[in-house]
Amino acid sequence: MDTRPSWDRYFMHIARVVAHRSTCLRRQIGAVLVLEKRILATGYNGAPSGLTHCEESGCLRVKRNIPSGQRHELCRGLHAEENALLQAARYGTRCEGAALYTTHVPCVMCTKMIINCGIRRIAAVEPYPDELASQMLSEANVELVLVSES
Repeated sequence: MDTRPSWDRYFMHIARVVAHRSTCLRRQIGAVLVLEKRILATGYNGAPSGLTHCEESGCLRVKRNIPSGQRHELCRGLHAEENALLQAARYGTRCEGAALYTTHVPCVMCTKMIINCGIRRIAAVEPYPDELASQMLSEANVELVLVSES
């Protein structure tokens, strides 16, 4: 009997570990970009490379009392999904046809990037209430799967 985790649980576990690198004060999110069961890139949410982390400067969103899911542009950080896609782009890694494992369902901003990068499948643990993102994923035929960690 095979006691190894399924591929979804395996990559989701790695996304959870990647999330531990996050410098966001509100939530730690990790993402793993996978093609043919091979990791292409990882990303976690936080300030751009070389800039002051929110752990040091404080959370701009908290300071301005911005609710979750609104005004994404008013944040020092990049989302985990963005960082995984940017890492792949920086090193010339093909993403078309890949899967994205992320601890949280992507927001609409990340969803648009995911669609344009040719990602075909997203696996996530935590839901995110973004109706437009869900509609766009459906329209683009990107499979969205919620993965149980147990």
